[in-house]
Amino acid sequence: MAKTDPALIAHLYRRAGFGATYQEIQKLSEFEYDEIVENLLEPEQVEQLNLDIARRYHLELNDTDSVIPQKGEWIYRMVNSQRHLEEKMTLFWHYVFATGAGKSMHYPASTTQIETFRDLCLTDMKTLLMALSKDPAMNFWLDNCENHKGEPNENWGRELLELFSMGVGMDNSFNYSEEDVKMAARAFTGWSFTQPLSVYPYGAYPSEFVYLEEDHDDSIKTFLGNEGNFNGEDILDMIIPREATARFICRHMYTFFVADEPQVPAWNIVPPQDPEAIKVLTDKYMETNGDIKEIMRTLLTSEFFKDAKFKKIKSPVELMVGTMKASRTLEFPEPTFVGLALTATAMGQNLMYPPTVEGWHTGREWIDAGTLNERINFAVGQFDSGKAPGLDDMINEVEERGNLSSDGFVDACLELLGYVELGDDTRETIYEDATSQGDYISGTETKNRLITTLQQIVSSVDYQFG
Repeated sequence: MAKTDPALIAHLYRRAGFGATYQEIQKLSEFEYDEIVENLLEPEQVEQLNLDIARRYHLELNDTDSVIPQKGEWIYRMVNSQRHLEEKMTLFWHYVFATGAGKSMHYPASTTQIETFRDLCLTDMKTLLMALSKDPAMNFWLDNCENHKGEPNENWGRELLELFSMGVGMDNSFNYSEEDVKMAARAFTGWSFTQPLSVYPYGAYPSEFVYLEEDHDDSIKTFLGNEGNFNGEDILDMIIPREATARFICRHMYTFFVADEPQVPAWNIVPPQDPEAIKVLTDKYMETNGDIKEIMRTLLTSEFFKDAKFKKIKSPVELMVGTMKASRTLEFPEPTFVGLALTATAMGQNLMYPPTVEGWHTGREWIDAGTLNERINFAVGQFDSGKAPGLDDMINEVEERGNLSSDGFVDACLELLGYVELGDDTRETIYEDATSQGDYISGTETKNRLITTLQQIVSSVDYQFG
């Protein structure tokens, strides 16, 4: 007998990962929910995904002149890594600390930043923000390499406060002043990176953080009401314990893992849809001094998380990876796997190329007539040829259930895709079509009927929610 509702497990794995197959969900249902969450929170207990085969088949992954192959490899990792939460948190921090590869054209720095997010994704805010402050990709993206003693550049200092920690404010009150931005910029003077060698003729060389003491402004500064000879780390030490930072980061977590919120620029005037949930997460942040793992444990075991099934519109990457997990169409690094990054771009999500430092606008802004068409075509295409490995598993499961009513056959397909829930209109349409085909007799036309119903489901509006 299942100890945990399979539908709840499917929800957990859609949010804390990118989905799970029906067979995986059934195995997990034998465990208590909190035990499943604990396993997700300890990714180091699971072996890293071996990428050797991918690199043997795709020599372009060694090309430092382009980042497209590495983006394809990241999607391959999302599909196949058993460190589910680690990979989802990596994507989360890429959302929050949006950094574009196109400005520097130094692609190793961009991929190194993603590795940093992966390594530190469940640590704490001090560790993460310190690493980000020293990250060459971010340093160049926000011009801190142009932030000099006597000639400060405020770009990094401003975005650190506005988008990466405290946020502008709430209820039309502000968390920091323009003077605080200037002081933060001065504190981070001298934080730069080693200039990499020219890409040609030998390819890109890595770049590393460097602190130029002679370029640091060591004069007295006043920041958030404190006065002293502050350096960058001092600024972080004053930002991280503040409740404003806790609230801002936790609202990001709620938006990404629980339910769609308004876009970030509206947060200072539009309150959260669930203030109590944000308070619960904020309190945990304050209690643990920004321990990310503890905050995520609180989030994933909360009732507001469990009750949030299908309250988020899937991002392009979430839709793609979740569908490929169900169909098992990317278990091997196929020749076309590098092109998956371009498919995500066509849907509106160009990994490592966020539209601005603010990142992507999410929720309903993922969807327009063009991107919806791309999303549906991709999802339907995963079952189009009838050769998806996951399809064989689904056929076996349906046939093992024996004869089914037409409605029962549709219900089985919904479960096989991760306990998908349909709205009344979609359900009525698909049920009517199933009824027109009559009841399902086990072993007869299973494959064709299954493909038809699966494609109807994944092409629905309801499937855009996760």
